[in-house]
Amino acid sequence: MAVERAPRDRPGETVAGFLAMAAIVVGLVALVYRPARLAPVAIVVALIANGIGGKHVRLAAFALVVATLCFVAGMTLAVTFEEPLF
Repeated sequence: MAVERAPRDRPGETVAGFLAMAAIVVGLVALVYRPARLAPVAIVVALIANGIGGKHVRLAAFALVVATLCFVAGMTLAVTFEEPLF
C-alpha cells in the first residue's frame, strides 16, 4: 500500500504566517499605545509577509489592511484624547 504524504509548507510560508499575525497584533496595540511608533512597524512587517507570499497571502493582505486602519484610528484617537503620538 502506498501512502501519500500531505504537502508540507515551505519554511518561508510558515514565517509569512507568523509575520502576518505579528503585524495584526502590533497594529491592534497601536490603537491604544503610541500609534506613530508601532503602526508603521506593523505596516512594514505586513508588507514583508505579503512579499513572501505563499499559502498565507490572504492573511498577509488582511494584516496590511488591519495595520493601516489601526494607524488611522490610533492617530485619530491619540489626537482626539490628547495622548502622546510618539
